[in-house]
Amino acid sequence: MSLAGVGAGLAVIGAGLGIGRIGGSAMDAIARQPEAYSKIQAAMIIAAALIEGAALFAIVVAMIKG
Repeated sequence: MSLAGVGAGLAVIGAGLGIGRIGGSAMDAIARQPEAYSKIQAAMIIAAALIEGAALFAIVVAMIKG
């Protein structure tokens, strides 16, 4: 088992947990304040995209270094 695979796997797990937490928190916020749906959704999509970008960067670095 290579360390690149472990690093890439950890990056994917971290991204999945982060995006799951963002989605859950957004659903809680929308349930509490339905009229703010569009603002919450926009912030959620931006945050998820940033996490995905960081995870992709981590996977690329893990593959290059490994």
